[in-house]
Amino acid sequence: MSARFAAEVPWPPSVEDFYLPPVVHGTEPWFTKVVILVWVAVAALIIYFLVSYRDPKLVPTKKQWLAESIYGFVRNNIAKDMIGHDGLRFAPYLTTLFCFILLTNLFGIIPGIQMSPNSHIAFPAILAIISWVLFNFVGIQKHGFAGYMKHSLIPPAPWFILPLLIPIEFASTFLFRPFTLAVRLFANMFAGHMILLVFTLGGFVMLNSSALLAPVSILSWLMAIALTFLEALVVVLQAYVFTVLTASYIQGALAEEH
Repeated sequence: MSARFAAEVPWPPSVEDFYLPPVVHGTEPWFTKVVILVWVAVAALIIYFLVSYRDPKLVPTKKQWLAESIYGFVRNNIAKDMIGHDGLRFAPYLTTLFCFILLTNLFGIIPGIQMSPNSHIAFPAILAIISWVLFNFVGIQKHGFAGYMKHSLIPPAPWFILPLLIPIEFASTFLFRPFTLAVRLFANMFAGHMILLVFTLGGFVMLNSSALLAPVSILSWLMAIALTFLEALVVVLQAYVFTVLTASYIQGALAEEH
């Protein structure tokens, strides 16, 4: 590979590709493309739902139908199925969570953007902490602090095994749940972005390194396109899984028995 081409193509892709410079040189270091994408996602969701319900019709418009379908899906298939009748009061939060994660995940496969904020651990971590605070709050609200601790930490088991089970229950409920929520979403978005980057840049590298590798470069780009469709499935699935697990944790906090 020539020195000129090596300077033009950032190869190999690395973790540094996720640490973007400020959008405007000289501004705050946190004011990056990723932060702007989060703001765009929040604004887009607020505006879309406000516009869709600004003048609701008995026979819904396409925008109203889509908004109602998304909310109805989360309310009926996640909130009510996972939590029960009490799930109705959590449906707005779960819908917001689902839509925000879905949209920010989709940024990772939209040409010209191709970067999901969730490929930075900070954003999934904040979402996981919010869900963690919520399910603990509703659990304490229903059972009282002492009752919730007993409910969460002491399973129905013989007394002599409780010294072993209580630390496990504590770690599982209060430490591992937010950690696994955040890491699962982050890891999938991070890995998906890296794989697409490798196949896309790999095609350019092979095309410019040797004429014999030109057919292989086309194969590399075809793989990138195929993996983009696979990533689209992962995008939706991860938004659904994060929301379902949040609903599951809320249901566990509200349950009468361990």
